[in-house]
Amino acid sequence: MTNTHPTAIIDSEAQIDDDVSIGPYSVIQSDVIIGRGCQIGSDVFIHSGTRIGNNCRIFKGAVVGTDPQDIKYAGEKTTLEIGEETTIREFCTLNRGSAHRLKTVIGAKCFLMAYVHVAHDCLIGDHVILANAVNMAGHVIIEPYASVGGLTPIHQFVRIGKHSFIGGGLRVPKDVPPYILAAGEPLKYAGINHIGLSRRGFSPELIMQLRRAYKLIYKSGLNTSQAVTRIKETMELTTEIKDIIDFINLSERGIIK
Repeated sequence: MTNTHPTAIIDSEAQIDDDVSIGPYSVIQSDVIIGRGCQIGSDVFIHSGTRIGNNCRIFKGAVVGTDPQDIKYAGEKTTLEIGEETTIREFCTLNRGSAHRLKTVIGAKCFLMAYVHVAHDCLIGDHVILANAVNMAGHVIIEPYASVGGLTPIHQFVRIGKHSFIGGGLRVPKDVPPYILAAGEPLKYAGINHIGLSRRGFSPELIMQLRRAYKLIYKSGLNTSQAVTRIKETMELTTEIKDIIDFINLSERGIIK
């Protein structure tokens, strides 16, 4: 049974599963799907086109699934998809997709802290953490298990690799490869994300291999293409090493230095 505060306004065409709680003065429009066990706080606005997975928590004042802030947007039908067990804290603003991708996606078991902005056509993988007031431009891709520190703006079309960690208050103008720490102004490579990787079960041997690969990329004096060639010639191409190579090969904005 849904537990809905009497002041909440819910369109009759919204699809709300069992055991959902909806707080005071929240508004849920038509063409919204909310999975079972979700907790919707007070003063939350959920726009048409939003799809929310099971057991999500959305806190006070969040604005979810509104139109993309893109002057090219012409009213086309688009969606925002949120995976199960994701937490969205106070006053986050999450936009739907535009004609470019038709959807914005936030994965499962993510944690978006207060005042985070996720713009149109962003793709956020599972287990991503965005600290307070991370502000993303459109078309950003963040791979699983990445973490971004607070007060960080992320340029449009930037990609952030899996298991990476970006320090707070830093502008992200270029792609951040997987498994690393990024810090400084301008943003640059600051080592392997050793603590995060260890907590997730990466062996010391694998972490050493990752460190060796990035030493070739950032510390050898080779340019990026030469470093990738050297990695292919001298290292075992494990899944993780292939992740690094593929990330660099697919980078359109170029990786941080």
